[in-house]
Amino acid sequence: FTVEEDVKSVLQQYQPSIVVHAGAISKPDDCDLYKEMAYEINVKGTELLLKHATTFKSFFIFLSSDFVFSGEAKTYMEEDETGPVNYYGETKCMAEAAVKAYPFLWSIVRPVLIYGYPATGRQNLLTTVAAALKRGDGLRIFTDQYRTPTYVEDVAGAIVEIIEGKAAGTYHIAGSDILSPYDIAVAVAVHLGLDENLITPVTAATFQQPARRPSATLFDITKAQNYLAYHPTSFAEGLIKTFITG
Repeated sequence: FTVEEDVKSVLQQYQPSIVVHAGAISKPDDCDLYKEMAYEINVKGTELLLKHATTFKSFFIFLSSDFVFSGEAKTYMEEDETGPVNYYGETKCMAEAAVKAYPFLWSIVRPVLIYGYPATGRQNLLTTVAAALKRGDGLRIFTDQYRTPTYVEDVAGAIVEIIEGKAAGTYHIAGSDILSPYDIAVAVAVHLGLDENLITPVTAATFQQPARRPSATLFDITKAQNYLAYHPTSFAEGLIKTFITG
């Protein structure tokens, strides 16, 4: 979706009343290492879709990220000021700004650490940990970052509610359990009967990555509960569903 003629052609072919834009380079390290490509896909790609969705007055739904925030607040609400700490978050902020300037109905969905059975082949933290442990590979996982991981079917369900209710605006879609990546990895090992001793706890200060991560992105989901009848799947249940499905 970075080639304008292709974007224009596809939208003219289908003339959509609704556009759900979930495409992005979402790996923070890749975005920091390849900023030009990240900008082209995450920002310019969004702008092109918005430009040609205007022709059909499509309801434009954009999947953003918790990484638009710095991680310094205890809990984030939709209207809180953004302040990304890496380039991935910056591109999402720029894309959000473009969406908010769209002249027709729009909605922004901000999920946190989506997980679940990877039906399309794309892995997530849980399945990546499981695969590594099954191979007997050691893992170094953060203990000092905290998220409210979101089961993938909850995200899909929220988008359906947004579409059916024409619910414009920004929505935080997240789980209710506060966990570190280390907590998640150990839970996967225990659930699958794998060796949790292969998981070494580390902190951000001792683990070098190209892109900094926010220390904690914890979301207030009251708005989604009130307007979308949103009820997050518990992590315990989502963990079971992830590996039963797989």
